[in-house]
Amino acid sequence: MLSKEILQKIETEARKHFRGSSGCHDWTHVERVLKLALHIGKAEKANLDVIKVASLLHDISRRDEMKARGSFCHAKEGAKNAAKILAEYEFSPDFTRNVLHCIRTHRFRDRENMPQTLEAKVLFDADKLDCIGAIGVGRVFLFAGNAGSNIMYNGREKDLAKKGEDYTYHKDDSAVLEYEFKLKKIKDRVLTNTGRKMVIARDQFMQNFFKEFWEEVEGKR
Repeated sequence: MLSKEILQKIETEARKHFRGSSGCHDWTHVERVLKLALHIGKAEKANLDVIKVASLLHDISRRDEMKARGSFCHAKEGAKNAAKILAEYEFSPDFTRNVLHCIRTHRFRDRENMPQTLEAKVLFDADKLDCIGAIGVGRVFLFAGNAGSNIMYNGREKDLAKKGEDYTYHKDDSAVLEYEFKLKKIKDRVLTNTGRKMVIARDQFMQNFFKEFWEEVEGKR
């Protein structure tokens, strides 16, 4: 079992990578993902030690990716940086391999590197659940503003989303486009039975929000 001392040291090291992070991907996101992952992991009977470490380290390269405006994948780079941190401890090769796999495969937009282990599927679901629901609505508007895109909408979101192109960090992006391109699809991408149960209410909240949003934009309410 992972000792509290080692876990605290890993958390301390992870926190260093969040100094100056944007609000949509700050340390509070990590805390929420950790809570969600532990909840799902317990229900799915996953290795909770792997989940704890992977959750703490999963976004350690996100700040730098945002500064570089998406010029590299934070999941792949994060796995490389996490490997350096884990090398300081005497974890088994299987444990380290699983943690790094969790980190490398948690990104929604990467369809080539899909989660294979139960723990990776748990982290994937936890990270995606934090993208939707009430928390997700707040985060998506914050992300668009931080990325220098249209914070709210440009009126062409549904047409742009149909093209299937990723407009992240682009002037044509917006909070509403992120919903059309990614967030509304998350309910069909969760991987665990527990995640599938949890996603329903969050997805419905988000659908209701954006339905109300467009009715207000069009002056219907």
